Amino acid sequence: MLKSLSSLTRLPIPPISTSCRICSSKMSTTKQSPTCPKFISVEGDDMYSRSKPDGLRFSLVSYNILAQAYVKSSIFPHSPSPCLKWKARSQAILTVLKNLGTDFLCLQELDEYDSFYKKNIESYGYSSIYIQRSGQKRDGCGIFYKPDCADLLLEERIEYNDLADSIQDESILCDDKHSDTRANGDENSEPKNGSSSKSTLEDRGDPNDPRVRLKRDCVGIMAAFRLKDTLHHVIVANTHIYWDPEWADVKLAQAKYLLSRVAQFKELVSEKYECMPSVILAGDFNSIPGDKVYEYLVSGKSSSASLAECLDELPIPLCSVYGSTRGEPPFTNCTPDFTNTLDYIFFVPDGQIKPLSFLELPEANSPNVLGGLPNYYHPSDHLPIGAEFEITRE
Repeated sequence: MLKSLSSLTRLPIPPISTSCRICSSKMSTTKQSPTCPKFISVEGDDMYSRSKPDGLRFSLVSYNILAQAYVKSSIFPHSPSPCLKWKARSQAILTVLKNLGTDFLCLQELDEYDSFYKKNIESYGYSSIYIQRSGQKRDGCGIFYKPDCADLLLEERIEYNDLADSIQDESILCDDKHSDTRANGDENSEPKNGSSSKSTLEDRGDPNDPRVRLKRDCVGIMAAFRLKDTLHHVIVANTHIYWDPEWADVKLAQAKYLLSRVAQFKELVSEKYECMPSVILAGDFNSIPGDKVYEYLVSGKSSSASLAECLDELPIPLCSVYGSTRGEPPFTNCTPDFTNTLDYIFFVPDGQIKPLSFLELPEANSPNVLGGLPNYYHPSDHLPIGAEFEITRE
């Protein structure tokens, strides 16, 4: 979840009508099933109605499931209290993931991994790898995959705190430490972890010191797989970028480090297995379409002169699944204070991989998102996004 973005450009949530109030009242006493979205072909048809595939297909979903450690009624006062309880939320999340049935799951804000999610999700036919956030944070990023679809070959963990350990000077951060022009945070909003931005900075030290500034305890994880019944390899990376919109330089530094690590990993896999792996990068990037991080990831170019001066050549070319097909969705995160797109699935357009379908997302006036998330239909403040890919047979 983006913790403090109430003044960002947002898609307003329509007021709840009388009929919706009645519906909401009923929901408080009637158990509702979580919504399970469908995959829609980029050509506009249901993906299951298409003819025999020309190549190998696999599907992937990215989902910030909202760590229970961050679930407080003070942060989500708009949510019905039963929806915030661990037992209800955890079971609703499992229902969504099971019904999606995709080959790969990239989950962010994944807490209770060892005690709950690992065994339960693996009971659906998955294996998994996981990295917990640095410091005292209880959540992390996990990749779940179906062994009957892919064999795990290698994995690497990404700790963005390493940026602070390796820094020689302040060149890794742009001179402009102000927030993105499209992303001005509300300093009076309460971050998800329950502590204010000010107290966080005071606890960590001088925010102007890059070694302090870069230690945000954010992580990522990536793995190389060999797809079953084929010689093709694919790299799947999953991450959660820092949230604060006023720290756009840190977010950009993390994005640059992420792509450099993915590029190095791709080279390692290519040499070790004598292959040309496809690359998929998913996660919660806490950045809206068009801002500095997004522009860097998709092009390495920016209209901002200050940003352009601190950009290195893009290590690998990336294309957004939604952006290149239907256009980025109007939102993937939905609360009364903030509604916009923060989650993405990127891929390297290498000529061998192409997206065939994407996971449908609700419109702003959809009854199941009115009033903001989480609710009985969506157990997280984020929505799952997904894609089905086709690999050209070698």
